Amino acid sequence: MTVWVLGDQLAADAGPLADVEPGEEAVLLVEAREFARKLPYHPHKLVLVFSAMRHFRDRLREAGHEVDYRRAETFRDGVAEHLAGHAPDRLVAMRPPSHGAGERLGDVVAEAAAGTGVDAELTIVGNDLFVCSPDAFDEWAGDEPVHEQFYRWQRRRTGYLLDGDEPEGGEWNFDDENREFPRPEVGFPDPPTFEPDETTREVIDWVTETFDTWADDAAEPFRWPVTREAALEALDAFVADRLPTFGPYQDAMVERSWSLNHALLSPALNLGLLRPEECIEAAIDAYEAGDAPLPSVEGFVRQLLGWREFTRHVYRREMPAMADANQLDHDRALPDAYWTGETEMRCLEACVGHVRKRGYAHHIERLMVLSNFATLLGVDPAELNRWFHFGFVDAYHWVTTPNVVGMGSFATGAMSTKPYVSSANYVEKMSDHCDDCRYDHDETTGANACPFNALYWEFLDRHEEQLRATGRMGLVYHHLDNKDEDELAAIHERAAAVRGAADDGSL
Repeated sequence: MTVWVLGDQLAADAGPLADVEPGEEAVLLVEAREFARKLPYHPHKLVLVFSAMRHFRDRLREAGHEVDYRRAETFRDGVAEHLAGHAPDRLVAMRPPSHGAGERLGDVVAEAAAGTGVDAELTIVGNDLFVCSPDAFDEWAGDEPVHEQFYRWQRRRTGYLLDGDEPEGGEWNFDDENREFPRPEVGFPDPPTFEPDETTREVIDWVTETFDTWADDAAEPFRWPVTREAALEALDAFVADRLPTFGPYQDAMVERSWSLNHALLSPALNLGLLRPEECIEAAIDAYEAGDAPLPSVEGFVRQLLGWREFTRHVYRREMPAMADANQLDHDRALPDAYWTGETEMRCLEACVGHVRKRGYAHHIERLMVLSNFATLLGVDPAELNRWFHFGFVDAYHWVTTPNVVGMGSFATGAMSTKPYVSSANYVEKMSDHCDDCRYDHDETTGANACPFNALYWEFLDRHEEQLRATGRMGLVYHHLDNKDEDELAAIHERAAAVRGAADDGSL
């Protein structure tokens, strides 16, 4: 038997690898260049995955495992080379979370076996890198799962932040306390930066020479943890330095800090270098020791125990239809500003710049600037999803599709019952981007009006038949109803001008 470990499953205590003693069975890892060429990934994403794989290889070998590490053009080539040298009758792999990936792996093994004349097949086992299994979720969920109810169920079944059967502190969430904008004197500790070692430097050079990638020419040096030890160091640094004040400012956007107090642990989590349970328990330990307040800890727990798990399962249940969903019939191309970062919209320039420099932007930048603006413009959800997929270091199809197509674009009702769109009011309230922007966040029409404003009201007017009926948009439609014909005409004229500027690169 051979245990096939994929590049986003780098946990020695997970899946079939957890049941194998060192030296007992062969372990296969395959670097597939073709897979890395499918999209113009951010170079830091490719460096992260390939360096983490090579470090995991070395870790397993040091522990006594027999590791066959194949660098090949395709997965099929890598598996075929392995079969030629080992001729196992069975490969075992943990099911990938992205839709159809397990079946594609089975096809790879069948084709490789046929090409080498070896009798081999692939067995797929469950993925235990999440807190909630598919069977448990499906038994709980019924036909219409709701995130808030799922989160409370998760808290009760795990016992996290409970006082008996009730939530610690008497509330299930502390959103109202976690929406502050930091005063100028509030500082944010720098997150740790992990200096590339020899292995990572070799990967950086190889990625630069081999792949066509997308990023800022002046992108910052690679900074992400690529080993289990470094990932644990990143977790410890977050809990000690940034968790105590994570909660109040988790929705803020400020010019002076790209990271604020965010955990920055998603790249390591999505590779398997960290387990969600250990991150959650580290935060809860800090709360119980009096080192972090409950609102901050609960907000972090909700992201991992609630939202991350919920989106994974909704994606699993809604695919493949979710990937192509487009209930608002949006079909516009993504503006050049998302590629170049060149725009006079300060908030969009900053958020795109963060992605181009580091392959990262935090969740409010993703939802309320990058997705919000594209949705108001009418960008094709699949195109926006593709951009998120290749641009972010923590992005995988199972991550971006529910968050971008489902939530950010409101392309399907499976994730939310109303679109997460807003005018400039939200950006002005939760950021300081508007202070130095050439556009006026208080104006809706005219050449200097913030593009968000006219697009927002035009969006509501254009989709009134679908959105007014949701029952959750009554107040905003009341405001729309108060606009007379002349104001609406001016709004539509300004929205058309914004789209024209987005198309010709003059935004």
